[in-house]
Amino acid sequence: MKIRVLIVDDQVLIRTGIATLLGRKADIEVVGQASNGVEALEQVAAFDPDVVLMDLMMPVLDGVEATRRLTAKGPRPAVVILTTFRDDEHVLHGIAAGARGYLLKDMDHKALAEAVRTVAAGGALLNPEITAQLLPHLGRIANASTGNSAHAAPRQSERLALLTERERAILTMLAQGRSNQEISEQLVLSVGTVKNHISNIFSKLDVRDRTQAALWASQHGLG
Repeated sequence: MKIRVLIVDDQVLIRTGIATLLGRKADIEVVGQASNGVEALEQVAAFDPDVVLMDLMMPVLDGVEATRRLTAKGPRPAVVILTTFRDDEHVLHGIAAGARGYLLKDMDHKALAEAVRTVAAGGALLNPEITAQLLPHLGRIANASTGNSAHAAPRQSERLALLTERERAILTMLAQGRSNQEISEQLVLSVGTVKNHISNIFSKLDVRDRTQAALWASQHGLG
């Protein structure tokens, strides 16, 4: 079964270029293109993609808000940010909104296809160098958006003690960008069991998805 991809960008040349590159891959199908966040929401409902490649700066509805609305409905489709700059403040907000990671628009077509496969399989796109840049900013954005006080930090640190040994191992692999299948094979567990453990991890850490869990793990010395 092919991986279904929706491309969202207000620049026609960018959308067309990405669609052409992905269209060469036998296991990937571009099912739609959208020029803004409103169109993206409509096309997700119409075409049921596995992965959404989401630009951030768009008219009508920007990519951050579109990402927030999509991820609030569940883990599927996986939203990946399309960006030109690694340190763009909007990228940080996009990840805080639930995106699985980000892609640079000028990346190699092989890397682009592999990234799509990674998130479709349940993985996240977290470059270690960029993760280090994101961590302090993501914490600030999360606190600002939830209204948390400075007293929330110690409670976050104490959440690590809530995890079982197995959950810590899985969290470490999440931080390394491993997919559910890879975790399953390494720990000799069923994929369903891995998913259950990951759901428990999300609940105990009070995070919404594997990207935020992976960033949390990196921040606390795991991975």
